[in-house]
Amino acid sequence: MPVETRSPDKPKPINTGPSQAEGIAKFACLVKHADLTAERLLRLKVSILDSLACAINSLGAPPVEACLAQVKEFGGPGGSCTLIGGGQANVIYAGFYNTALIRYMDFMDSYFAKGGLCHPSDNIGAILAASEYADLSGQDFLTALAVAYQVESALTASAPFMSQGLDLTTPLAYSLGAGLSRALGLDEAKTAAAIEICGASGAPLLVVRTTPISQWKGFNSSQVALGCVHGVFLASRGVTGPKYVIEGQNGLSHVLGRSIDVAWARENLDSYGRLSLKSYNSAVPTESAIYCMVELRKAHPFDPADVVAIEGDLFQYAYDFTGGGKFGPKTDVHTKEDADHSLPYLLAVAALDGDVQTAQLDPRRIDRPDVQSLLRKVELRPDDGFTARYPDEVPSRVTVRLKGGKSYIHEVKDYPGFSTRPFTWEQIGAKFDKLVGDRANDGLRKDIKAAVASLESMQMKELMRLLGRVAAEG
Repeated sequence: MPVETRSPDKPKPINTGPSQAEGIAKFACLVKHADLTAERLLRLKVSILDSLACAINSLGAPPVEACLAQVKEFGGPGGSCTLIGGGQANVIYAGFYNTALIRYMDFMDSYFAKGGLCHPSDNIGAILAASEYADLSGQDFLTALAVAYQVESALTASAPFMSQGLDLTTPLAYSLGAGLSRALGLDEAKTAAAIEICGASGAPLLVVRTTPISQWKGFNSSQVALGCVHGVFLASRGVTGPKYVIEGQNGLSHVLGRSIDVAWARENLDSYGRLSLKSYNSAVPTESAIYCMVELRKAHPFDPADVVAIEGDLFQYAYDFTGGGKFGPKTDVHTKEDADHSLPYLLAVAALDGDVQTAQLDPRRIDRPDVQSLLRKVELRPDDGFTARYPDEVPSRVTVRLKGGKSYIHEVKDYPGFSTRPFTWEQIGAKFDKLVGDRANDGLRKDIKAAVASLESMQMKELMRLLGRVAAEG
């Protein structure tokens, strides 16, 4: 019987010439603060204040307290960087902890792209720490942060990371490599090495966002930050990384099965055109559906006890992520983590309470019989027409069917805070006050808002001193 033989795989061509990582590095080094137009600068500051509100609200949450215990044990007493809410740590653990605070409650900004999304505010905590460590001005911090926002957004738009099982924090490794390098003043060669090191070691798995969802969902980005700050400092000491981390054999493109070829020389700071903030404390693909329910309820008040069915028509990504599609069933809901990623729960609680804020994610609210019963009457389905309009729009339609045959229908294409309806400074100030509450007194809240509004005129240490006083003076 003849023996089957296989010809050896054809060798892949060896990469030569400039790499994608080097392109990112050149972009990071060439960006100037003047590239931030007045509108872009305002959008960035709005995101910063939004993120600080999230961080302060997260203080004291049990999973966050576990992170703080780690920092206190391993972050070194007498560190040079401020922890939001008080205390000091070294720059690596301060970046980790402040990122965990910003991300934990899942109420921060988002960037929508055809193949997925990312949360650019995941960059803020680590760059805050590096900027305080390097004694940067607010202007230099804003520039470094703008670099990170652009890099993460451009990579998210370039490839569908999540369809290949990689978490949405995968591009964060590259953006932090770039933004941290800019904050620390690294030259182009060391910036490229930092991006290469961070990229090669940061490829988190998307399983963290599939049912059942654990508390780690809120800390994936802080783990990336921990490694990236460490890696960037090694690059600053001369350690090199894999030059073709993106396009090389067994690099990121190889894992994704498609090329990533961003023209970094033509990039500018335009990610804010797709940047959205949340009106509701939920996974961002659910925002428009929740808004749709809230508006329907205002226009047609109904008794939830009379509801026979709630139907939701969604764009595909919202259905897959939160509606029972590819990411798993969404009706066994008992924790904050499962609730904010369950559109059946979120529509049910919005129908009952008229809102979805932190109170609606309290386990005591989640487990009440009224919402547990109603969420099982929610039926969701993807709509091809809505999917075609994403990400320029995030359409949703909600139908509430009542006993006796009456029904109400409402449809929306976006929500307050979406990129087409960005928050004003006054609106984000109101969200800040609401989330911070009594963790900071009225004077301290005003000082923090004023500091973010005028970051160009101060050193970052001044802002961090204010953030270190939160809770202690609340």
